Amino acid sequence: MAIVSVSIPEEMVDEMDTIQKSMGFSGRSELIRAAVRGLIADNREKNGISGEVNAVIVATHDQSNEEAVTRLKHSFEDIVKTHLHNKLSRRSCAELFLVQGDGSKIASMASAFQKDEGMRSVKLVIV
Repeated sequence: MAIVSVSIPEEMVDEMDTIQKSMGFSGRSELIRAAVRGLIADNREKNGISGEVNAVIVATHDQSNEEAVTRLKHSFEDIVKTHLHNKLSRRSCAELFLVQGDGSKIASMASAFQKDEGMRSVKLVIV
């Protein structure tokens, strides 16, 4: 098994430790392997999307990341049919995008949001 060294912000490590204990992972390595397996499965699913697709993309982020959300939304305006914005708290927001179009373009939009470090979570649901 290969050894990979990564740098992770302290607050993320604290959350990892909480998840590790609550889900019964034997250590951080096991937790990270499970997370990477999930990311790989998600990526395979996205890469398999083809043809005309309807989907929902849900993203949560800090309010300070609003500019990045707007920029990304406009770069995919040809597939965004509806966009809803909701403030979850004073500094936290949720975005809901109803999208329609080529599956690979929808997958690209979801990936673009996932790559943005300001996003807390991003979910793609094919409908």
